Amino acid sequence: MQKYKDENLISHLEALRETLLRCLIALGLLFLPAFFIAPYALKYLIKILIGSNNITLNYFSPIEVFILEIKLALIIDLIFSFPYIAKKLWDFILPALYENERKFIKTIVVFSSLLFVFGVLFCIFIILPFIINFGLSFSNGDIKAIFGISNVINLSLQLSLVFGFMFQIPLVVHFLIKCGIVDYKTIADKRPYVIVGILILSAILTPPDIISQIMLFVPVYALFEFGLLFSGRFLRTDRQFDYINKDITLQGKGNGGK
Repeated sequence: MQKYKDENLISHLEALRETLLRCLIALGLLFLPAFFIAPYALKYLIKILIGSNNITLNYFSPIEVFILEIKLALIIDLIFSFPYIAKKLWDFILPALYENERKFIKTIVVFSSLLFVFGVLFCIFIILPFIINFGLSFSNGDIKAIFGISNVINLSLQLSLVFGFMFQIPLVVHFLIKCGIVDYKTIADKRPYVIVGILILSAILTPPDIISQIMLFVPVYALFEFGLLFSGRFLRTDRQFDYINKDITLQGKGNGGK
């Protein structure tokens, strides 16, 4: 029995190694086209951030922009490779799950990807231009705004990832309630603690300014309430189905007794 368990563990580790190796190969193959796209993506991102403002982003070392393009290429590479990577990872995980668990997780993956993209786009098109304009509002005849390209782009990449991941909150809430890890009423009654927790995460994940923290907190808390509302309706639907199935079962037993 012990020998069988060891062989089973080794086969799983080998399958995991092969899966990770294929994911790394995919990332390596797609990095070159992502690197050629990066300069155009950088220009487009800067155009969105600056908008109609008459400002210029400055760089202060010869290879500063080149390093930024590499960082951006890595993110583009990950986005391009994500469908293949997700498929390979779920091909490795799904054989160990029941059919209903597979359907639930596949649904979670789809909605998670959509929420991540929505969070990134929300940050790029709404949050970041607002932050730039807020910073420019302090400029006057005696004070001139000079932005470094590294500061702006690194802030953009950081906040985009933060918003993408924090927009997973409704799925996390629904997952915890559906799996029975946390009761719906418990989460609903603990809203003050949730608010404090989101504020703490916003302070940790964003730059040390109150504007970024508030602009992350507001949509994330709204998404938390949406996730709670959706989970509540989902639970009520499940209870209705359980009641109907129970009633049908009792009727069937009654007819059988007759």
